[in-house]
Amino acid sequence: MNEQLLRALCDAPGVSGWEDEVREVAQAELAPHADEIRVDRLGNLIAVRRAARRAGNGPPLKVMVAAHMDEIGFMVKAIDERGFIRVQPVGGFDPRTLVSQRLVIHGRKRVGAVFAPVPNWIESDQERRRVTPLEELVVDTGLPGDEVRDRVEIGDYVTLAAEFATLNERVVMARNFDDRLGVYVLVEMLRNLGDLAVDLYAVGTTQEEVGVRGAAVAAYEIDPDVGVALDGSVSSDVPYARDDLQYTRLGAGVGIYRFDRLTISDRPLYGLLVDTARRHEIPYQVTMWGGTDASAMQRTRSGALACTVGVPVRYMHSTVQLAHWDDIEGNVALMRRFLARAHELAPHCR
Repeated sequence: MNEQLLRALCDAPGVSGWEDEVREVAQAELAPHADEIRVDRLGNLIAVRRAARRAGNGPPLKVMVAAHMDEIGFMVKAIDERGFIRVQPVGGFDPRTLVSQRLVIHGRKRVGAVFAPVPNWIESDQERRRVTPLEELVVDTGLPGDEVRDRVEIGDYVTLAAEFATLNERVVMARNFDDRLGVYVLVEMLRNLGDLAVDLYAVGTTQEEVGVRGAAVAAYEIDPDVGVALDGSVSSDVPYARDDLQYTRLGAGVGIYRFDRLTISDRPLYGLLVDTARRHEIPYQVTMWGGTDASAMQRTRSGALACTVGVPVRYMHSTVQLAHWDDIEGNVALMRRFLARAHELAPHCR
């Protein structure tokens, strides 16, 4: 458990296309454990760990493990004479979660702000029951218009202000566990990782939330045989979910994806992940929801065996995402054990 690292990753801003600060944190942590490390043109961070032993004939398999560094956020699209701001979403938001939330505008200077609620004294009873669409939400900095325009311009990015927090001994909260948890696992799995019989490419990808863009570029360059995405698994043990939607539960084990809206996991890879979890008594759950970087790795060039593994996260894409340390640590353990066996997939990749 490395709370300091997870806090640093979560508190660093990184809206899609502006992943610089979170990449700096990840790069500093990955570099001591990699044979080489670089950043490509789209901003992907690629850390390479070369095979240290042979397993069978032929060159070692190339295994790409990807976690996206970006988070959902906003971009400034208009500033009116009074200094009120309209924003463009960058990634998918539920507008019901946004009214009255605190924000940070990353302009010439960082500016605190809020999504302004509509005061109830100017609304009718019917209007009070209406969800304000995102395009109607207004950002208020509390500053006069000329001062806002001095600090903020069109195109500046905006993040939610919620920071990493500990709810209790085992449960933590952040605005962006999707997918700073994956980046955390990416870093931690490299610590104390034994000699591998595969070439490992640990990749922090960009712009996943706006169309899985960074992973496609990285996968084209790397051309992996095997691709594993580290992302959140939707924890469906929430007060509002029907029984037939209960896939994963907080604290019950790492999620291994069988299917999502972008990828059908390759059976040999999925089977090896499940067998590894069982063999080492690592709690796991089967999940079937989402859409991740695995899709880019599976469909780039001649394709790769692909699957997603993820820590269950309650209230995904909200400001109060919850995760359990047991699941986080289980994900790290599973990836270390899996990578030690990944060469066994060679017959399915030749």
